[in-house]
Amino acid sequence: MHPARAVIGWCVFVALCLALGSVVGTNEAGDRDYWVGEAGRAEALAAEGNLQHKAAERIMITNRSGDPVGAAARSAAQDVVTRMKPIPEVLRVADPVRSENRRMLMVEVTLKGPRLEAQQHIDPLLKQTAEVQRGHPGLRVEETGDASVGKGLDTSRDDDLDTSEKITFPITLITLLAAFGSLIMVGVPLLLAVSSIGAAMGLCQLVSHLLPDAGVGNSLILLIGMAVGVDYTLFYLKREREERARADGRIGPEALVGIAAATSGRAIAVSGLAVALTTATLFLATDVIFSSLAVGTIVVVLVAVLSSMTALPALLVLIGRRLDRKAARAAERGKRSRRGPERTGRVWTALLRPARNHPAATLVVSLLVMIGLAVPAFGMHLRVLNTATHSRSIPAMKVYDRLNAAFPDLLASHWVVVRSDAGEVGQVRTALKDLAHRAETDPMFSKKPPELTATPDGRISMMTLSVPYNLSSPQASGSLKELRESYLPATLGKVPGAEYAVTGPVAQDADYLSHQNDKLPVVVGLLLLLTFVMTLLVFRSAAIAVMGVVLNLLSVGASFGLVVAFFQWGWASTVFGFEESATHAIGSRVPLFLFVILFGLSMDYQVFVVSRIKEAARNGVPTRQAVIEGIDKSAKVVTSAAVVMVTVFASFMFLHLAEMKQIGFSLAVAVLLDAFIIRVMILPSALILLGNASWWPSRRMRRAQERATPVPPGGVPVPVAHATAD
Repeated sequence: MHPARAVIGWCVFVALCLALGSVVGTNEAGDRDYWVGEAGRAEALAAEGNLQHKAAERIMITNRSGDPVGAAARSAAQDVVTRMKPIPEVLRVADPVRSENRRMLMVEVTLKGPRLEAQQHIDPLLKQTAEVQRGHPGLRVEETGDASVGKGLDTSRDDDLDTSEKITFPITLITLLAAFGSLIMVGVPLLLAVSSIGAAMGLCQLVSHLLPDAGVGNSLILLIGMAVGVDYTLFYLKREREERARADGRIGPEALVGIAAATSGRAIAVSGLAVALTTATLFLATDVIFSSLAVGTIVVVLVAVLSSMTALPALLVLIGRRLDRKAARAAERGKRSRRGPERTGRVWTALLRPARNHPAATLVVSLLVMIGLAVPAFGMHLRVLNTATHSRSIPAMKVYDRLNAAFPDLLASHWVVVRSDAGEVGQVRTALKDLAHRAETDPMFSKKPPELTATPDGRISMMTLSVPYNLSSPQASGSLKELRESYLPATLGKVPGAEYAVTGPVAQDADYLSHQNDKLPVVVGLLLLLTFVMTLLVFRSAAIAVMGVVLNLLSVGASFGLVVAFFQWGWASTVFGFEESATHAIGSRVPLFLFVILFGLSMDYQVFVVSRIKEAARNGVPTRQAVIEGIDKSAKVVTSAAVVMVTVFASFMFLHLAEMKQIGFSLAVAVLLDAFIIRVMILPSALILLGNASWWPSRRMRRAQERATPVPPGGVPVPVAHATAD
């Protein structure tokens, strides 16, 4: 064995991943990658006629005193027009418009190219806006728009990640130090987790050229990579230290690591594969964002597994040799270092007592608690968390609010796109006029005259209908429903051969949510089947496979219920001081993503804990005793792993993005519930009550249990003939 070579090889692999990633860069998702439903069809029609809505930035001029704008503001607005027109990225600059309350002048600047690419060209505009502000210090000159908001959001996200790292690393360090009492052993999990995250980020840049990246990957890689990277290392280290204490110097470090590889190493490989396979079900959602989330999760988990199979064993051999040399020098001086077996602490002993002494009552009470926590989930209200929900700590969002207050017609809009044959162009125009008249007389639509654009031949037209309500408001949704179900069939629907569809911010959100809801049963159904099959194959037990699915459902349901209580009901605002924009609705992507990720992460504890129980039972320990022994031996590492995971996930609650707050909160509470109720109360109680039936239909386990010999606390086998009934 050449551990030094393995460590060097891992370092080369990480460096190569980072280098290749930086060379090829990231292939970011474009506008077309987000097209779904009717809104997607409308975008395709508009693109065919080159009528797509372009990204627009709006520069606002107001008096600092709040008084109506006058000559000074008009001068500043003209300065904006003059400065913006020469910028190569600018398509057109509109004339200044004054708000109805006469307190604001607005200049709209339309950018070239696809909307998603506008953020790459926003800096020159922001620079010129700042120059106008410096030239007119008595006024307030501000800019907002999708591109400037996106830039502010990215800056905020980067700051959030820095904050998350500052919170996560110290607590992880303290937790590992408490678990192992050695700085060297503390450094190993952190080193492997960080290097795995780096390698995964580089690999995801390569993968993005096959599956476009939606810009959410790095946050998730850090979130999942830190959690599973430290967890997998903890599982491995725990077993190696356990075998080292048991061997008491009689076995070399290579053999000790070999034992750990054959037991915990196998469990890590199985767990990582399970997480990767369950996460792959997100691809069935046929959504670019979920695909990016799936790629980030799968890559970082598999890289973490690879590190635990290569670099980790090598590091443990090197550390073991160092410890052996240290022990040999101590022995020469007449000292002998002995490390006794680790003991379960008093807290864990107390936690395990109910399941051990009163399994039936413990099972019933624990199930009732988990079901009670899950009840609020049945009232979950999903909503696409759009621009209106972003944190107001982002400067561009405060400007966004002031703009919409002065120009409510800019809050939302519907874009009706129609394509017809040349012979129906006249009928289409008549129908569009009728549509405009209907909208103008409907209070759900703006009084602002609709805007109409068309291709030179008139075959493709697009009409913009403004809605003076927030994107997520019932009025905006109601106007879309009225438009699609009533107005369009009554107007364009009567033109023979005309193909029409509605897109726009409101329609895109509605169709995206509908698309996710349609895919949810497919993803969840396959996920449940995969979880059952994988658990069955790993443990050869149908009972444990069914139990794994049920326990995961309980964990997910309870975490969903708490998310509803804290975010939809608004408890998060009271308890954590979160902004109102982060509460009162659950992000549309949150349930599906969490369902898949939580099922995968739950397999970590399921595989690790049940593997220890099965190992004891296969070695002839009665099932009841094997359950207690398996839980007892895994208690400390499960606690440490849970603390690390909860710390990592909880740190994401302090990010400004509402969906990340909800995801971080849900993952944190799910891990807590899984570690301290599912694996300590429900799982052991159920296995104890099932007894030998837990291993059905495995013949090998049945034969092992038929020969089982109870072992008393002292560890001396008791002949079966004298053993008390189990």
